[in-house]
Amino acid sequence: MRKTVAICLMALLVSGTAFAAGGSQDGAKKGRVFGYTCMQLSNPFFTILEKSIREAVEANGDRLITVDPAMDVAKQINQIEDLISQKIDAIFLNPVDWEGIRPALLALQRAKIPVINFDAEVKDMDLVTAYAGSDNFNAGKVCGEDLVKRFPNGGPIAILDSPTMNSVRDRIDGFNEAIKGKGFDVVFQRDALGDLPTALRHTEDLLQAHPEVLAIMGGNDPTALGALAACKTANRSNILIYGVDGSPEAKAAIAEGSQFAGSGAQSPIAIGQESVKLAYKILNGEAYDKRVPVKTFMINKDNVAQYGTTGWQ
Repeated sequence: MRKTVAICLMALLVSGTAFAAGGSQDGAKKGRVFGYTCMQLSNPFFTILEKSIREAVEANGDRLITVDPAMDVAKQINQIEDLISQKIDAIFLNPVDWEGIRPALLALQRAKIPVINFDAEVKDMDLVTAYAGSDNFNAGKVCGEDLVKRFPNGGPIAILDSPTMNSVRDRIDGFNEAIKGKGFDVVFQRDALGDLPTALRHTEDLLQAHPEVLAIMGGNDPTALGALAACKTANRSNILIYGVDGSPEAKAAIAEGSQFAGSGAQSPIAIGQESVKLAYKILNGEAYDKRVPVKTFMINKDNVAQYGTTGWQ
């Protein structure tokens, strides 16, 4: 009898030990937690990009915490500090201000949290672990090249940019490179904040001050769509408009045969997927590329049907 009781007690002890060990192993395998911050989630580009990252992260049994600074760099810094306090394993970061984000990058560095910088570079790239983003210079360049073909003699044009967004800076640099020496005169240039309502207001001012403009270059599609809305209201259908993104809304406007001449297209889906690949390689101690470029190209009336108007490419 005593022998039987002893055997039972030993079985329970082994079972309990195994259960404890199993619990410990489960804890070690606990899912990773990632942070996501971008300029503003009101921009559909960043909404789709976030979805791309979330789907890939959750497919691995991990979790994504998303914050929206809504174009406020101070808010973005505070939100990142909060993410650090939540013990995230890595962060996907797109800066509101490529230079102003530095305090948050230093905080992440102190916390030894890998930074996957996406879409728009920070000023000090030594403070990020890796970068994935579109060839923004080329995205602007293809718009400029298209404009030169349409107006080989040049003329007055306007630019709606956003100097604190390095991605937009690169696009405008590419655009300016394409039109350099081609007879174009930039008579109006304003910071549209990458925002449709702001671009609409600036375009209204533009049409009053410089009704002679031939074309408007927007730093992204929301900016271009704001310019388009203002031109339509003012019955100025003769002004060509360019953007960058290749968003469904922009492609729909291009397909309609409106004055939206073209968009330097990129793929938020691909950027998200490449960012996640980088994150897991970094966390798993695997070899990775410090920079991962994603192709950009022109979408205009000649090829818009190929890409459709109901989703992103």
